[in-house]
Amino acid sequence: MFDPVIAPSGTLLGLLQRGRGDGTLHALTAPRPEALAALNACVLHDPRHDWQVENRSLYYARLYLDLNGELDEIEAHLFDAEDILDTDESRTGLALAVLGHLASYGRRDALALLRRYAARGSNWAWALDELALRDDDAGLRALAAPVLARFPADPEGEAELAAAVRDAFEPRPWRLWAEDPRSSIATRVRGAQEAGSFDRWQRQMRPSGPRPGWSVRAVFEWAQQGIERGAALHVPAARCLTAVAGPEDRPEIIDAARHGDDGARCTALRYLADSHDPDVLDLIEAAQAAGSRLVVDAAVDAFERMRSVAAVERARRWAHRPDALGQAAGRVLACLGGVQDSELVLGALREAVRGDGPDAPTLYTLVDGAGRLGIACAAPVLRHVYRETASSHLRGRTARALAATDPSFPAGFAVECLWDCEETTREVAARHAETGDARVVDQLRRLAADPAEEAEVQTAVRSRIGPDTTAA
Repeated sequence: MFDPVIAPSGTLLGLLQRGRGDGTLHALTAPRPEALAALNACVLHDPRHDWQVENRSLYYARLYLDLNGELDEIEAHLFDAEDILDTDESRTGLALAVLGHLASYGRRDALALLRRYAARGSNWAWALDELALRDDDAGLRALAAPVLARFPADPEGEAELAAAVRDAFEPRPWRLWAEDPRSSIATRVRGAQEAGSFDRWQRQMRPSGPRPGWSVRAVFEWAQQGIERGAALHVPAARCLTAVAGPEDRPEIIDAARHGDDGARCTALRYLADSHDPDVLDLIEAAQAAGSRLVVDAAVDAFERMRSVAAVERARRWAHRPDALGQAAGRVLACLGGVQDSELVLGALREAVRGDGPDAPTLYTLVDGAGRLGIACAAPVLRHVYRETASSHLRGRTARALAATDPSFPAGFAVECLWDCEETTREVAARHAETGDARVVDQLRRLAADPAEEAEVQTAVRSRIGPDTTAA
């Protein structure tokens, strides 16, 4: 999947792609065709950089409801000929998740689309998972025959069926089908369930990797073999060292951290950092100066895991370095530093935004640190990150930092956050948004009554409104 192209933050499309609350508020006041066009563009071309940590489906589904939006374009997208050619779930996953939410809100057209796609579409498993949460037993039973028809009745087809049953996110349809009165269906599904269970048992009985009794050298060799195969194994290898290494092995591990091949060096650095070895900080600095890219990344990661006083003191010395270790030092201080480190954390935050933009991965930790330390001077740069980042996950963390640093937050960004795509951001807004704005009170009431809303958000809402629905 290619990285999505994100429109400027000041446009309706850019706001909706980011999942900002202002996107909903602007869409509701824009001409309806324009708003629906922008909404469909987002749903049909997933704007998220990381769908595993960013939410959009409920946000878009609610906007479809508010706009009384038709589903014609979603239908055309799902059943386009491209569905046969491009079977990557990222092409249709967001649209299917939106349909799932719409079905839970009572949109029968969304439920019908999910049923049709589960029977005919390439990403049928996702559609089936959505239906497992929303459809009735009769609707799911009607899908048994078309779904099973996807798997030929030969050994290869039965193996694929067993894998599909084993890996299903929602088991409800398969359990229903295992009890289907049609023996041809029930027999196949029960057989697939048994085969999947047997496969899991076999994999548990054939573990790969280090065994008890391995030497330190054997663990290092295993880590290097992983690198040669394209798999980074130094993290599990370091855990193995914890089990097999004794005090007498320390010289060998220190030497590996200085002079070993990449697998041994990465493993040794991780092990020494986790065990708070007194020499590890010097070894990490040496790795930054003369290590491969893989070794440098492992050294930086090992340093950031440390929680000792010595690591914090070294971070204060390294924070001004213009390299990866200097960036890591800023993150360590953001997590563990005290008020006296506020200037260093603020400097790291400003430099990250200036050098790498509002989506830099390092910002997640630095934004949290600005909020944790209550750095009021960070509010302007935090507001910039909030507006411009394409990551709704980062924006939510920025909102929490603004709540701790920016006196204007309750009457400003907190209001739009009530419509944000991330439930954690809506929770922050529910606790902080000023209720002098009538929109705030109305949205709090809506969130309190919406069965699709997360429990944490509703708990925050109830802390602001009483039984008479008067905002606190």
